[in-house]
Amino acid sequence: MTKKQLTSHGFALFTILIWGTTFVATKVLLEDMSPIQILVYRFVLGYLALWLLAPKPLKLASPRQELWFAAAGVTGITVYQMMENVALTMTTASNVGVIISSAPLFTGIAAMLVSRGKEKLKWGFYLGFAVSMVGIALISYTGASEFQLDWRGDLLSLLAAVVWAVYSVVAQKIGTFGYPTIQSTRRMFFYALLAMIPMGAMTGFELDLAPLTNLAHLGSICYLGLGASALCFMTWNTAIQHLGTVQTTVYLYLSPVITVVCSILVLSEGVTWMSVLGIALTLAGLVVSQWGTVQEEKQEDTSCTESTL
Repeated sequence: MTKKQLTSHGFALFTILIWGTTFVATKVLLEDMSPIQILVYRFVLGYLALWLLAPKPLKLASPRQELWFAAAGVTGITVYQMMENVALTMTTASNVGVIISSAPLFTGIAAMLVSRGKEKLKWGFYLGFAVSMVGIALISYTGASEFQLDWRGDLLSLLAAVVWAVYSVVAQKIGTFGYPTIQSTRRMFFYALLAMIPMGAMTGFELDLAPLTNLAHLGSICYLGLGASALCFMTWNTAIQHLGTVQTTVYLYLSPVITVVCSILVLSEGVTWMSVLGIALTLAGLVVSQWGTVQEEKQEDTSCTESTL
């Protein structure tokens, strides 16, 4: 494993650590703000922060590359975030968490389709997926009074997982352009904010900054905008660039684990043997998926060397 790959694994872990705790900040903001307001404010703040970090404009080599950045911003930020927020109003948070955690499977399938069979998924990836999903289900449904299904919210969550897979493949393509990560991420944010204009008009967005006079709300927006948006999208895109879509996306299995640990530490929720078993299975699935992907890469490298000789 190269130094860049090791660093990228650290970036992926760091990103999931932040993304897994954003529910606390979002829960605070939802008391006085709508989902579309939170979405717009956090990414406007993130966009401005990226401009301050790297004021130099990004000049693209061709107009066709502009379409890739637009696709990344619309899918991975605007559409995905809104689908997830709306799904939470239709079905349980447990259902949304479990279904969206299936994104690595769809990402692997998308990667195979785009590579036209050159990138194949070995049994380790599928086994890790199955083990992690069982663990995530145990974590999500622990303590639930009853299991509920709502086809609208569940279907929207499933579509959100597919949309994230599309974003992951597009982000990997953008990584091959060789542009600085800060400017590339900022370009994605720009198109995401453009897409939020018609979405905001349809959902009744109002520019109301009064809730931000509350220090708790302001701190939450700063955490979401500067940390979960600007910083984390940079670290996540860097990980995709050096590890690939599949190896990076399987870290999404850890999101429910981070959430339950945060609930225990911050909200003082109890620990059950079901949640402990779920965490153990989720971590085991992540290790198996990563191991299977690495083995596949090693086999491809060996076959390439033999053919060259």
